[in-house]
Amino acid sequence: MSAPLHLGQLRAADFAHWLPLARGYKAFYETAVTDDGYAQTWQRLQAGAPLLGLGAWQRGPGGALLGIAHAVFHASTWAPQVCYLQDLFVAPQARGQGVGEALIEHLAAQARAAGASRLYWLTHQSNATARRLYDRVAAQHGFIRYDHRMAPPPP
Repeated sequence: MSAPLHLGQLRAADFAHWLPLARGYKAFYETAVTDDGYAQTWQRLQAGAPLLGLGAWQRGPGGALLGIAHAVFHASTWAPQVCYLQDLFVAPQARGQGVGEALIEHLAAQARAAGASRLYWLTHQSNATARRLYDRVAAQHGFIRYDHRMAPPPP
């Protein structure tokens, strides 16, 4: 990283800087989200626990938001508290400079402080760039995710 990072919780004033990164994340996974959907997500992140929204800002003049991480703290059948890293996205111009790893390590510290016994996440098998980072900082245990085709709730 050419400049050190400031890592911390996303603040209400960060919405305009968060939005392009959130849109980039959803575009990467080819997921459509309405403007209202982004606004609702931002409101949930700002409401706090069990959700956590983190940012990585470049230190210095301008302090650009270079990456975001969204996490969910929840109970588990076998542990009172675990942490799920739901979204991680780094601005294209900042990739390969340690931003993603810094966000993961910052979240790990937050999870330990909150008493979580585990920090875990998913990624698509084709996401080779992210998987190189994940293979360095975590262990992949071979689990495969399934999503049930749930019927919509009755009116």
